[in-house]
Amino acid sequence: MSNGVRTDVVSLHGHRLSYRSAGDSGPTVLLLHGLASSSGCWEETLQRLGADHRVIAPDMLGHGESEKPAGDYSLGAFASLARDLLVALDIDSATIVGHSLGGGVAMQFLYQYPQLVQRLVLVDSGGLGRDVSIALRAVTLPAAEYVLPLIFNPRTRGIGSAINRTVGRALAVLPIRIAPGMTQVAYALASLTDRETRTAFVHTARSVVDVGGQRVHGGDRFYLLAGKPLLLVWGEQDSVIPVLHGYAAHEAVPDSRLSVFERSGHFPQCDEPDRFVDTLRGFIGETAAGPGGERAWRAALLANSAPL
Repeated sequence: MSNGVRTDVVSLHGHRLSYRSAGDSGPTVLLLHGLASSSGCWEETLQRLGADHRVIAPDMLGHGESEKPAGDYSLGAFASLARDLLVALDIDSATIVGHSLGGGVAMQFLYQYPQLVQRLVLVDSGGLGRDVSIALRAVTLPAAEYVLPLIFNPRTRGIGSAINRTVGRALAVLPIRIAPGMTQVAYALASLTDRETRTAFVHTARSVVDVGGQRVHGGDRFYLLAGKPLLLVWGEQDSVIPVLHGYAAHEAVPDSRLSVFERSGHFPQCDEPDRFVDTLRGFIGETAAGPGGERAWRAALLANSAPL
């Protein structure tokens, strides 16, 4: 591609996994997208950061151009898949960046494979508090898998495309600013018209959310960062996962960094791409990769464990 972003496919355990990449040298960065999203949410990041980093952004199974098999859509399964992709690409370790659900995957990745993590970056991350949008809670209701096909199907996809074209023409002549992150929301909704994607979406959502909100919280294992640098980035106007989760995590992790983007919603990497990449590049350049290996991990675990 002319912008330096490449799209490739790898087979993992017999399943097709699509991923985008940019850059061939410099620090390695793995970008993990959120629920009903894809590597497309990182396009601006790939273009900019690829100038001096090696950047990898997969479509996780059940999302984007990757295969959507029946199977395990838990955080642990996604983390294992991300590990396997790094192994397949002969990457020993990386800065792990996770957005929304991808933040939960990134934290699980750190827990399962600490030796592969140089730094951790959580962007409007799930898994840091109970609150989450009502729409995502509704997906966990028992009848959701029967209701969603009535809302999202090939016919509504055609209607939606017509509406998008009309809105696009109107915005070309009206002085209205639509946040770029909204295009990611539109993509997510459009993707749910595909039956396999919709099924994977429901299974994934139910693995981390119930009717009361998020049911997975990574805070009890913050201590396992064990000296690994942590950056939190949040859109102040996020209506999916509140910025208060970012403030709470920042307070809970000594020496962590928090950058709040005042003009951004749930997708700060799309709403303010230059600022996002500058923040990420600065964090990587100003911090040393955290300790790896079994010895450092064991020390961190034992320091916070005791017999009952």
